[in-house]
This record gives sequence, structure tokens and C-alpha cells, in this order.
Amino acid sequence: MAVRRKDSFLWGRAPLKLPKSEKKQGDNLKTRKFELLDDIQKLRLEISHVMPDIHNPELKQKSIKNSVRNRRFLRGKKKFNMDPNLGIHYLVENGLLEWEAEPVAEFLYKEEGLNKTAIGNFLGEREEMHLEVLKSFVDLHEFSDLNLVQALRQFLWSFRLPGEAQKIDRMMEAFATRYCDCNPGVFQSTDTCYILSFAIIMLNTSLHNPNVKDKPSLQRFVSMNRGINNGEDLPIELLTKLYASIRSEPFKIPEDDGNDLTLTFFNPDREGWLLKMGGRIKTWKRRWFILTDSCLYYFEYTTDKDPIGIIPLENLSIRQLHDSNKQYCLELYNPKGQKIKACKTENKGRVVQGKHQSYKLSAATAEERDDWIDAIRASITKDPFYDLVSLRKRKVTSNVSSKD
Repeated sequence: MAVRRKDSFLWGRAPLKLPKSEKKQGDNLKTRKFELLDDIQKLRLEISHVMPDIHNPELKQKSIKNSVRNRRFLRGKKKFNMDPNLGIHYLVENGLLEWEAEPVAEFLYKEEGLNKTAIGNFLGEREEMHLEVLKSFVDLHEFSDLNLVQALRQFLWSFRLPGEAQKIDRMMEAFATRYCDCNPGVFQSTDTCYILSFAIIMLNTSLHNPNVKDKPSLQRFVSMNRGINNGEDLPIELLTKLYASIRSEPFKIPEDDGNDLTLTFFNPDREGWLLKMGGRIKTWKRRWFILTDSCLYYFEYTTDKDPIGIIPLENLSIRQLHDSNKQYCLELYNPKGQKIKACKTENKGRVVQGKHQSYKLSAATAEERDDWIDAIRASITKDPFYDLVSLRKRKVTSNVSSKD
């Protein structure tokens, strides 16, 4: 009997038919293979164009220089966020920024990742160069055909107003001048624009701060601003429109771009452990406190990056407190009896408004208590807006009287 060879037996069989699903999968794999081969060929072509540049010594040196420049520029921005003057000095010293008003102003206005608080502090300085930068910075804003609220929204989004009254005065003076230049004839003087701008900012606070129970009406807003237009009243239609705009939408406060919160605590006025009485549950808990930038921050541990509570000290008072159960106490309170506008972080990370009428704290010794009281008292600020507006209103009134 003849023996059939294995290979002839295989070749003699009819071709194996694959199921449709497997055949389709195979076709897809082939298609994907060709696509990958095509991509590889394209990459080869791109690399062939780039290779001569890589081997070109001049282009290679230029690439290295750009890399070094970019690293230094980023370092300068970080330095600016920690200390604006040192950051600008570093950038100028390394040839990355001209020490001229317009280039510095454009850097502050256009560069991303800058701390908005640092921008405000730099612009508010009184040295001649800072005043020139402030003017150039404000001139970069276009306020033509905007009402005053719209212009303020744009202006106050480009930085954060500093806390010092003199800095605020210089910056709002520059804003009023620029607005009147862009919109001639709207107000009789920059003083009018200045006073009304502050009135709008204060209106925003009163309407949208939950701690303010007595919300000002349109009639009160109109009454507040009588006679500020060189002794004359502003049109009711204008004030009504401004009031409605603020009532419908509060000012948005810019977040601090490029600002790690730890930088806020880089050079605190004071820090240390204190016991804190809870707001809802009246128990004492040990917390790490940091006093800086007119705020009192407290943490569970010294190594925590973010605080579990923030107490703005604006318009608060502090005093010794005698407690029969605890020694060396001090108390933060609002002299008007209002709830303190503070915030804290809940267990799930949600930030909520605090519910304290006052904050009761306890130090380890009488000396520590007294040192904390002195440091906090030095950091407590009053709202500067009211004083600034009062001064400017007196100026307007005296000017009108002298003309008569």
C-alpha cells in the first residue's frame, strides 16, 4: 500500500475557512499594521529633516540658551510670587526684563502664573518707578464705552487690592484718571469717579456679605452719593444701572495664580501652638496658629500644607479673657457684636463659613498670651475704604465752597 506523505496530504486539503468574526479581526489587524508602518515612515521623514539641525552646532547652542533662559524666567516668576521686588530685580539682572515702566507693566498684566496679591503689592508702592509702572499698567486697560461697574470688574480682576489705605488710594486714583480719560464727559472730575468707585465696592460688600444683615436699598445708595459730582447729583438712571449690576452679580475676586499657599506662611508675624475652643462643640483642641497678612490661620499639625481654618482680622478686637477652667486665655471678637466672617474646612474638604461669635484661645504661659495679643493687635486692620471716601468727599465739598 502506498504511503501518503504528510506534506502532500496537507497541501491536498481544502483551505481552512475561518469564522466571520475571526476573519474580520484579522483584516483589522492587517489594516492597523499598515497604518503603523505608514506612521513609522512619516516619522522617519520628519526625523530626517530634523537631524541636520541637531548636528548644527549653532542651532544646538541656541537651543541650550533658550532652555537656560526659560528656566531662569520661570525662577524669576517664582521669586516674584514670594517677593515682588526681588523677583523683578532677578529678571532685570538676568536680562529677562527691561527696567522700564512699560515692559514691567506688560509683564504684570500679560504674564500667566503671577500671584495677583504680589502684583497688587508691587503696583501700590510709592517709589517713582512703581508709580510709573502703575500708570502704564492701568493704561493697558481699555475702559471706553464701559459703565463704571464694568470697568471696575475688569480692573479688579487683574490684581488683588492690597490692604494698606495709601496703596489703595494710589491705585484707585490711577483707575479714576484712566476711566475719565477713556470716557470724557461722564463725570465732572476724577474725584467723582473715585468716590463713586469706592461706593460701588462698598455696595458690593454690603449686598453680598452674609454677615451684613441690613442690605442697602437703591434709595440709600442714591442718597449716599448726593452732591459728589462737583456739588451736583449724578443722574438717577446712572446710579440705578450701577446698583442693579452689582445686585445681580458680585465682583469676582481673582484667585492667586501660581501661588502655593505655603508661600503665604513663608515669613509669618508669629506662629505657635494654642488651644482653641470649638464653635459648635465646646471643647478645647490644640492647634498650630500662624499670623500673617492680617489673617490668623490654624492647622491640625505643623506639617499640614493647608489650614483647617482662616480668621481675617479686619475690624476685629482682641482682649485678655478670664476663664475659671483654663489659664492664659485671649479672645478675638467683633466689637459690633456681629458674627466673625471666617471660614473652615470640613472633614470631606468642603469649605464652609465659620459660626463663631468670638474665638477663645489659650496659651501655655502668661507671657505667650501677652505676646500673641500684641502681635494680633498690630495685625488687626480697619476697612480703609470709609476713611478714603470721607477724605475725598471733604475735598469735593471744600472745592465747591471755595468756588462759591
